Order: sequence, then structure tokens, then C-alpha cells
Amino acid sequence: MDITTIDIGQRGETLAVEWLRERGYYIVERNWRIGHYEIDIIAEHYDTLHFIEVKTRKPGAWQSAYDSINEQKRRSLRRGAMAYRAIYRSPLLLQFDLMAVTLDTFGGYSVEYTENIL
Repeated sequence: MDITTIDIGQRGETLAVEWLRERGYYIVERNWRIGHYEIDIIAEHYDTLHFIEVKTRKPGAWQSAYDSINEQKRRSLRRGAMAYRAIYRSPLLLQFDLMAVTLDTFGGYSVEYTENIL
């Protein structure tokens, strides 16, 4: 059976959630949507609400996770976060982060977590 990009993305998000929980983050939402905006992970850590974009890649992918965050994606993340804050009235600080998950051919993975990408 072929692994689809959806399968790869879901695997990466599951690994990202595990990685965050191990470091004390509380997962508030996963794949939160409003209209055409989606935020992969919303997590609390201390006094900050993290809006986390997860990009999962196989080894040798032609585009890095960082390069995939273009201006349109940045706008979408900001607007989604502002909608979330307006609905839930969170007093926490907001932060936008990127989690790059790279899967290897043996079932292992690596994570690069970059804070404040916007």
C-alpha cells in the first residue's frame, strides 16, 4: 500500500504533538478550522499560546519546511490566530512557531522547532 501525503502529514502531526507534550506543552487544539483557515496545533506553554504549523517531509524533499511558509501562509496563520483569539478571548501572549518533522526510511524521525516565525 502506498503512503499518501495525507498519511505523512498526519504522522508528522502526531509526532509533533508527542514531542510538545514531552516538553510540557498543553495541546489545546489540533487541526482547528474556521472558514478556510486551519491551524495544525494550538498549544499552551507557560503564559503563551502557540500557533504551530507542522511541515512533515521525507528525506531528500525538494523544498524545506521553512521555504514552504510563504507570505500567503503567514497571512493565513495570523488571520486564523486572530479569529481564535476573538472567539475564545485568550489573555495569553500569542506566538507563531514552525515544527519541521523529517521522517526517515526506517521509521525514525527528527524534529526542528523554530519559535517566532512571523
